[in-house]
Amino acid sequence: MTSSEYTIILFYKYIRLEDPEKEKHVQHKLCKELGLKGRVIVAPEGINSTLEGTTENINKYLSEFLADPRFSDTHIKKSAGTGEAFPKLSVRVRKEIVTLGLENDISPNQITGKHLKPEELKKWYESGKKFKIVDMRNDYEFKVGRFKDSLMPDLQNFRDLKKELSKIEDLKDETVLTVCTGGVRCEKASGLLVREGFKDVYQLDGGIVSYMEKFPAQEFEGALYVFDKRILMHFDPEDKHVVVGKCEKCETPSERYVNCKNPMCNKHFLCCENCSEEDGRSFCSTACFDLIFHKTLDKSLVS
Repeated sequence: MTSSEYTIILFYKYIRLEDPEKEKHVQHKLCKELGLKGRVIVAPEGINSTLEGTTENINKYLSEFLADPRFSDTHIKKSAGTGEAFPKLSVRVRKEIVTLGLENDISPNQITGKHLKPEELKKWYESGKKFKIVDMRNDYEFKVGRFKDSLMPDLQNFRDLKKELSKIEDLKDETVLTVCTGGVRCEKASGLLVREGFKDVYQLDGGIVSYMEKFPAQEFEGALYVFDKRILMHFDPEDKHVVVGKCEKCETPSERYVNCKNPMCNKHFLCCENCSEEDGRSFCSTACFDLIFHKTLDKSLVS
């Protein structure tokens, strides 16, 4: 329980929902009544949410949500909020609660990796057990923080996983632990590995955020990327924090994210203040710069 005035919750539950539209309306009504903001995704396969509100109202939401037998055993991750983490409330129905393009192919209730508690992973490290961590997050998340010696199969987007599996085929006979922010992506990613013949597959129960809460500033290096206005979460003291992210232009240590000034690109990347333009943003590449610069130049010549 956090003592902050605001609380952010993160959770998911894979469970068959017969009427996702009905659940969408239930969730929207409850969140609106309590003044919660954030994102709720409902699909035939379950629910995936991250919400912020006053601590009192978050607790009221959880009392009602967890009273539903379908969701009573949901793992809820909590962190201190600011009251401004999300601009609005969004409740939507989609094909999957996390997009991998496997909505009719991989069901975590039927095939998934073995759940490994944060305490068990800590024992793995302490005992010197041989295993490989495969990070299932997007590349821009990985760049700013990750477990030591972890691998990432070059995922610019989670749906790229199927075509990138060949890059980790050499791990099929090893113990593999998949990790992601809160665990929802690993439910399917680990199941995909099992289906593709990986022999000993685990997933970090509760995701990286659960491990960081219990063992801050230890095996995980850098900061944890989150999908709200905070952008990053730090679990270690400021005087002990090590920046592992690097500006993609000059490679100096940086945890500062910007979006490419080319609106047709909009790439999210690390860029230090020295490499940014006057408006605080920058182009991700010379190609994007040339495209926009030449368009602007052409317009000025016409006028």
